[in-house]
Formats: sequence, structure tokens, C-alpha cells
Amino acid sequence: MKKILVMEDNALIRDNITEMLDLANYRTLSAENGKVGVEIALKEHPDLIVCDVMMPVLDGFGALHLLSKNESTKNIPFIFLTSKADKTDIRKGMELGADDYITKPFDNVELLNAIDRRLRKMESLKEEIASGINASLHLIETRSSEEALKEFISGRNVNRYKRKQPIFSEGNRPIYLFYILDGKVKTYKSNDEGKELVLDLYRQGDFLGQVSLLENTNYKETAEALEDTEIALIPRDEFESLINTSPQISRKFIQMLARNVTEKEEQLLGIAYNSLRKRVAETLLLLYRKYGTPDEPHFTIDFNRNNLANIAGVAKESFIRTLREFRDEKLIDIREGVIVLLNRPRLENLLN
Repeated sequence: MKKILVMEDNALIRDNITEMLDLANYRTLSAENGKVGVEIALKEHPDLIVCDVMMPVLDGFGALHLLSKNESTKNIPFIFLTSKADKTDIRKGMELGADDYITKPFDNVELLNAIDRRLRKMESLKEEIASGINASLHLIETRSSEEALKEFISGRNVNRYKRKQPIFSEGNRPIYLFYILDGKVKTYKSNDEGKELVLDLYRQGDFLGQVSLLENTNYKETAEALEDTEIALIPRDEFESLINTSPQISRKFIQMLARNVTEKEEQLLGIAYNSLRKRVAETLLLLYRKYGTPDEPHFTIDFNRNNLANIAGVAKESFIRTLREFRDEKLIDIREGVIVLLNRPRLENLLN
């Protein structure tokens, strides 16, 4: 029996939808706001989510954003319900990864048909998957099961890197696609004086090196382990074969590239126009978005201050001074060198 989560703050609408889905032989879960819905989704892993856009505590966009950042929930089909047919809202939802948009008021048949289409599409994708590397990587990307992950890494060479050990270096020729099995990685560029600018952060479940492989160029940055890290190696020829034969996987990597471009644009704008305090706050929030979980009350950051300053693009001394200001303002705490986020909402709304 398929499991469907309904996030809707209007009790009458929520009850009507869950009753209809029960009659249609679905198992239903319900939440009165996005925060409760995210907690349920992380625990129950539903087959599909129906979500209102406008909700208290955490709206539908926020719920989708959080779930899309979590490896176990990022590929759950997501249908938005809205009383507004605003194109900007629809575009925002689709960019976040929504699968469908239904405008209120709607009839039961319309919603049931949308749910059936999305569930059948997921089943169809699973049926199309064959054996070998294409099948394994596709299953990894859709995160359909733990067995798919084991199948993907089975027989692969796995490299283990110590903290601060380079994974690849700027200027080298790429020969592998890297898949992080465990650990954390940063990519950065250095100037002639050796000063670093951190370009991105990666975690378990992320790919590394695909940009240079797709562009057929040398690495434009250096990748380094932030802690003890395990990485599976996929040979270049197998990756290229996969890209050339699988439209689904090609689309996935195109989406990764597009997302990467957007993130880099935002990073450059922040470095160019944000104040020192805003840049330090955004760096702390970036770490939370990369490595935190929605149900974590006080996220901790155990990162070298040099790394944090390089992410923010500021001097280490300035970064440390701003951390002290944040501690005095009760935005963070510092315990034995570890940064504890005490008030994320105030950090997010910090004036520039």
C-alpha cells in the first residue's frame, strides 16, 4: 500500500483529502504545517507528498527546500496545492523540485489523477533500470533503496583520504568521477600568494569532478578532505558511456550543473556586496544547510577557522572578531572551539 503525506493547515481540507485517499486504498499521514510535515517525512519516508503552499511555522516552499537537501527524502514526488495561480510561485516551486501544481479549488478526481501519474512514473523508472553501472547509478540518483547503494559501490575501487589530503589538484587531467561514501570535502582555488577561496562543500552522497569530465578540461580547482573520507571511483569512460546512453542520468547531471552555476552566482554577489557580519552569518548558515538536519535544535560547527574564513572570503582575524560579536549577541555559542548555532532565524534575517 502506497504511503502519502498530506501537509495542509486547513483542518477541513486536510481531513477531506486524507479521507479521499483512504477510500482510494492509500495509507495516509497528515501534518498541520510544514515543520511537522518535514519531521514526519524524515521518519516515515512516504511514497508521495501533497503539500499546501501557504502554511504557518514553515510554508510549503520551506518544507520542499529542507526535504530536497536530505538524501533520504530528496526524490519523493511532491505535489503543491495553492489558492493562487501566480506564475512566479509556480516557477519557484518547480525550481525547488516540485513535480506538479494543483490550484484550489480542485475536484477529487483531479488530485487522484495527479497522484496516480506521479506514482506510476516512479514505478516506470524503476522498471526501466537494468543491471550494471547504468542501473546502479540511476538507483543511487533516485535513492530508491539501500540495496541500490550497495550495488553501485560493489566492486568499485574505494580510496580513503585523511584530513587535509588532496583528492585532486587544480591543473590535473580528470580520469575519474568521484562519489563520496563517507566524510566531507571542500573545493578551493588559490592565488599566487597561496590565499584560498573555498568554492564549495560536499558531503556523503555527493559527486565530485563531473564538471571537468563534462567539459573535457583539466581541473579548475583543488578538492581536499575536511575529515577522514571514503570515495568510490567511477572510471571516466564508464561515466561518459552513461551520460551518452541514459537521458535520465544526463538530465540529473545537467540539473547539478545548473544548480552549481546559481550557487556560484549567489556566492560572488555575497562576496561583492555583503557586509562582513552578513558574510560570516551566511557562512555559518551554509554549513548548516550542507550538514545539518531540520530536527537539530543547536547545530554545531567543528571547522578550522581558516577554512571558515576562506569560505566567507574574509581575513581570519575579522572572522574571529565577528564570531565574538555573535556570541555576545547570543546568536551563537563557542564551546571548546566548537561553534553552536543558537538562533538561526536571527542569523538568517541579519541586516546587511
